[in-house]
Amino acid sequence: MRKRECLVAAVVFAVTLVASGWSTRANAADSLLINGAGATFPNPIYAKWFDEYHKIHPDISINYQSIGSGGGIRQLLAGTVDFGASDGPMTDEQLAQAKVKILHFPTVLGAVVPTYNLPGVTQELKFTPEALSGIFLGTVKKWNDNELAKANPGVKLPDKDIVVVHRSEGSGTTYVWTDYLSKISPEWKGKAGTAASVSWPVGLGGKGNEGVAGLVQQMPYAMGYVELIYALQNKMSYGHVKNSSGAFVKASVASVTAAAAEAAKTMPDDFRVSITNAPGKNAYPISSFTWLLIPSTIQDPAKRSAITGFLKWMLVDGQKMTEALSYAPLPPEVIKNETKAIGQIH
Repeated sequence: MRKRECLVAAVVFAVTLVASGWSTRANAADSLLINGAGATFPNPIYAKWFDEYHKIHPDISINYQSIGSGGGIRQLLAGTVDFGASDGPMTDEQLAQAKVKILHFPTVLGAVVPTYNLPGVTQELKFTPEALSGIFLGTVKKWNDNELAKANPGVKLPDKDIVVVHRSEGSGTTYVWTDYLSKISPEWKGKAGTAASVSWPVGLGGKGNEGVAGLVQQMPYAMGYVELIYALQNKMSYGHVKNSSGAFVKASVASVTAAAAEAAKTMPDDFRVSITNAPGKNAYPISSFTWLLIPSTIQDPAKRSAITGFLKWMLVDGQKMTEALSYAPLPPEVIKNETKAIGQIH
């Protein structure tokens, strides 16, 4: 009889645990892991978002590898990740390689800035489009070149060679940078063009925004390009850039928002758009949306629910966290259209 009473008690205890929401399985077995990879440009805000979302939904973990946009697109096409991320929209050719339709979801707006290490110069430098294209083409070789000197009167620029630093791998940050250079320089467009990976006329390669920032910091007289947050976090100097209206503008949340103002009104249905060299006197000219790349068909219902849930959260609560990390939030029109687009995921 005692045995039977113990057995009954054990069954009652187990039922009580289940009814109260406890599980006899380990937490690890209950958690859902979603894997993504891609752009380094938005990695600081993504790390923040994925951590915050996990706090709200402890059963969902999002693992994101910051490997560059090119790597993220390759892994997405290979089916080794649940989502990709890129600062340049996928090309028609890349989209055609996908087994299922890939959807683009803009997440935030950011800026790519010309950053430099110039010993003895404390003033913030100004860069014309001609100076930037010349430096990366290798035709503007010295810091005291006339193209730099005329934009920076009163600044004692050294007679030193410019050490050019660029990304070594396929990169959305490079896509944004070269997209801008192609718009302002026919010579650049003809020689290198717009792409996540180009044949660089000059310079040293660094991996990721982190790698470029590190090389510029370590090498006197170096100049490279990084996403704004990396320049700020590393306390690096970065310059004002002359925009299409002729005004020298420094990257900021406000100037990036200004760059997106016109594009937001005419955003295509697939959200693939370029906003470099945007019109407007307050617009920072090397600005861009950055995108999450989501398969339109997700077979696993739990992953589908988690990913669509995250996208909805990102468009509302996530946008409130952007400015603290020097990203600009999405325009309201874009958020409205993206919310509808989430319905395409099935």
